[in-house]
Formats: sequence, C-alpha cells, structure tokens
Amino acid sequence: MDIAERMSRLGTESAFEVFAKAKKLEAQGKSVIHLEIGQPDFPTPANICEAACQAMREGYTGYAPAAGLLEFRQVIAEYIQQTRGIEVHPDEVVVTPGAKPIIFFTLLALVNDGDEVIYPNPGFPVYESVINFIGAKPVPLELREEVDFRFRIDDLIHAISDRTKLLILNSPQNPTGGILTVEELEAIAYLAKKHDFYVLSDEIYSRIIYEAEHQSIIQFPGMKDRTILLDGHSKTYAMTGWRLGYGIAPKPLAERLVQLMINSNSCTCSFTQMAGIEALTGPQTAVDDMVAEFRQRRDVMVDGLNAIAGIQCRQPAGAFYVFPNVKQLPLPCDVLADHLLENAGVSVLSGTAFGKLGDGYLRLSYANSLANIREAIARIQAAVSHL
Repeated sequence: MDIAERMSRLGTESAFEVFAKAKKLEAQGKSVIHLEIGQPDFPTPANICEAACQAMREGYTGYAPAAGLLEFRQVIAEYIQQTRGIEVHPDEVVVTPGAKPIIFFTLLALVNDGDEVIYPNPGFPVYESVINFIGAKPVPLELREEVDFRFRIDDLIHAISDRTKLLILNSPQNPTGGILTVEELEAIAYLAKKHDFYVLSDEIYSRIIYEAEHQSIIQFPGMKDRTILLDGHSKTYAMTGWRLGYGIAPKPLAERLVQLMINSNSCTCSFTQMAGIEALTGPQTAVDDMVAEFRQRRDVMVDGLNAIAGIQCRQPAGAFYVFPNVKQLPLPCDVLADHLLENAGVSVLSGTAFGKLGDGYLRLSYANSLANIREAIARIQAAVSHL
C-alpha cells in the first residue's frame, strides 16, 4: 500500500509494544512481573465509578461540546486556580480524551514547518515523535543523572535559537521521576519571555510527588499568556482507561485546540466528564493513600536495585518510575531489557525507548505490589549475576 510519507516520521510508545510481548509470553505459561507499563495498579475510586453510572442514568450519553462540558470546565478552572494560584476562565480549558491530544494539538496549532521545539531527552517518546511528524526540528535537552535528572539552565540557554517556538517541560518527569526546582522554573520563565517562546508544561504527575510541593511554570508573572498546561485524571485517580485529560491555554490557542477536537474526536465522553467532576471535588483520601504506597514501593525498589552489583539508581522525587544506570553491566540497555524479560520474567523498558540520551539506563515502573517488586529485584539480581 502506498502509505503517506509523513507516517514514516511518526514514532511509537515502546511501553505498549513490550507489554504486548510480555503478555504473549504469559499466554505461553511464563511467569512475568510487569514493570514496563505506566499504569497505577489501584482501582478507580468507587465514588468516581458511581458518579459515572449515575451520569449515564441521568442521560449523559450523547454528544458534549467539543471543548468539554461547561460544568466540568468550571471545576477544572477552579482546581487550577487553587493548585497553581492563577485565575482561569472556563473558555481557557479544553477537555480531551486523555492528555495526549493536548500534546498533539498544541504542536499542530502552534508550530510551523522548520520551527524548533526543545524537549526533554530522555523523555516521553510522543514529544519527539510528534515534533518530527509535523515537520518541526526537535532539539533535545539532556536530563542529567548528576543533577537528579533535571536539565541544566546553561544547556537550555545553548539550545535556544531564533527559531525556537516551543519548550516542552515535564515535571515530575517520565521516565526519570525528576522534578524541576522553583529556581529553575523562574529561570525558564525569564528565558521564555526574553526569547519569546511558548511552553507546553506536561504536569500529568503533579499529584504524585513525595518530598516536595508541586510547582508550575504557569504561576510566574507573564507566563500564563505563553504556557499550555497539560494535566488529567489517568495517573492521579487511576483512570487510565477512562481517557480524560485537559489543557489550559490562552484563549486564542484554546479555540484552535477546540477546532482540532471537532475535526478529530468530536468530543470527550460525557459521563466520563461527570466522573471527572467527582474526582476533583470528592474525597481525596484514595489519592493520598496511593501516593503513600508508591513512596514505600519506591524506597524498596531503589534500595533493592542499588544492592545489585553494576546498577546505580537515583531516588526519584515524583511519578512512579525509577531510571537506573546499567552502564557497568556488559550488555547494551536494550539487549539487557530483552534478557530480563525472556530469561528472568521481568518486563522493563530500555532507556533508549525514551530517546538516544537514555542509552545506558532502564525504566522500571513501581506501579506493582511490594511482593512483586521484591520478587522482580531477586530475579534481576540472579539474571545479571550470570552475565
């Protein structure tokens, strides 16, 4: 078939490919511990599920406005005002089926052919994939292990050019779990205003932070007019399959995001949005309990990996991933990931799944039980001791 050339520029998300491979091995009778997929292993809280059921009973089963239900956008605006300390109007909120469309739509609506987009590397693979797809130039910004997987402001300064249109931030980060400091965000805000570029701030893990408070680039003076804030319900409320995300954008851009919604998805599921209202306004105990459990799992995984010869693992400050350095082991990280799956029954991701600067690392998700994490560590230790 004569496929359009542009499709050759579109990448993939390796987590789903590795997950499918692991499930195939399980179907053949092999025991596999899943540490590859970025999905909380907690159930969606019961009050949220009941809100969705009640919404269906009340008739929320038809089309919704492309921007999202007004009552949901009002709740999101209030939530962002409370958590980021800025005023938000519902017309600046766009609801999407999952948060990924905000990445795709922002790049489509804002970036021209030949414009440069600076993005974190290693980073969420969709960033680089879509930058390439739309014909822009991806400019990687290295997340450095020696500074807890943040980037250096000097590196950002050197990456900026007169073609820079957009900077993508992700804090807390996937795959490293690193977070940006207030001082760094303030410096980034200064550079954005000085060089007149926009910022797409991916804050999908904003509620999963362990020893600090979440800080957003949008809170700094002058940044609301040049920031697109991305958040959603998938991670915080264990609602990955519900597909519920949103963006906060300056109104002229928000209108373009709605235009793209009309031309692609029409709208986001109505009863899912009603459940989203309950998630933001209802009890938050389940979120607090989940984060406390993730903290315990993180500590067990980090300690366990650091006890294995040839592996060094920094303690992540947020999200639910670790990004251990495996450069002292005799296998390339992609070969090592295959070895652990096929010979140890532990499914992890190669650091190169998140960009070329992830070479020499693995990503492991601790969205699994403590018992499985301990068993996975034991299997990894046995597997690498024979290399």
